[in-house]
Amino acid sequence: MKRIFLFLVTNLAVGLVLSITLSILGVNRYLAGTGLNVGALAVFSVIVGFAGSFISLLISKPMAKFSVGARVIDAPAGADEQWLVATVRGLADKTGIGMPEVALYDGPPNAFATGAFRDSALVAVSTGLLESMTREEVEAVLGHEISHVANGDMVTLTLIQGVVNTFVVFFARVVGYVVDRAVFRTERGIGMGYYLTVFACEIVFGVVASIIVAWFSRQREFRADAGSATLLGSPRPMVAALRRLGGLEPGALPQAFQAHGITEGNRFLGLFASHPPLEERIAALESRRP
Repeated sequence: MKRIFLFLVTNLAVGLVLSITLSILGVNRYLAGTGLNVGALAVFSVIVGFAGSFISLLISKPMAKFSVGARVIDAPAGADEQWLVATVRGLADKTGIGMPEVALYDGPPNAFATGAFRDSALVAVSTGLLESMTREEVEAVLGHEISHVANGDMVTLTLIQGVVNTFVVFFARVVGYVVDRAVFRTERGIGMGYYLTVFACEIVFGVVASIIVAWFSRQREFRADAGSATLLGSPRPMVAALRRLGGLEPGALPQAFQAHGITEGNRFLGLFASHPPLEERIAALESRRP
């Protein structure tokens, strides 16, 4: 809960700062004072829609380290850390990306990758994952995370989130303007109906946006699984890792990084899950040729 709270507070703070800045610049007052101006509204929507997502992406590495208490392995201590760093380096070389930072954190089985750039990403692995899986299975999980980095999944998700955020901001205000004029009969400026409608629409449109982003995230999980199978020369290790994970209690990740981890999709809220159910991922891998 602390990690999710930190993520939400960060994004809310970014949104608040942006809103205050745009108000100071007069954009918000202009929209409120003169009615609907599509051009100005579009600019406002793009700025608000993309800025928060990109700022979150740019600070994702330090936020990840802070959120889970990850310790970057600068000088490997012991055989396990040496093997972990060497394995990540080998997988990174195979995909042609720069060597990511490798970090360990205490917690139940899980792993994730994050970072704004392919050549300076972060791959974090929990102690629970190392303790509960064989080295071949851990290598498969690392291949999955390296595939996320090589595919540019962090940037892709940021762009998708920015696009849907822009539409939410834009159409919520269009609907608010129309309702304020047609239902609340506001003739000059904007009235309370505008603010109430925008608030309600942002909630409803935000739910739809979350479903869209989650769908894209699930598709990328299949690609990362396939990438792991390609890197290791067989889908068998990743299948074994997923099956073992199915018998364990996966560790929770901060919401900002769930889309790049190995956690299982929620069976009851599947439309909002960032990951497909494990059985679907296993079936997709087993359909590949050995």
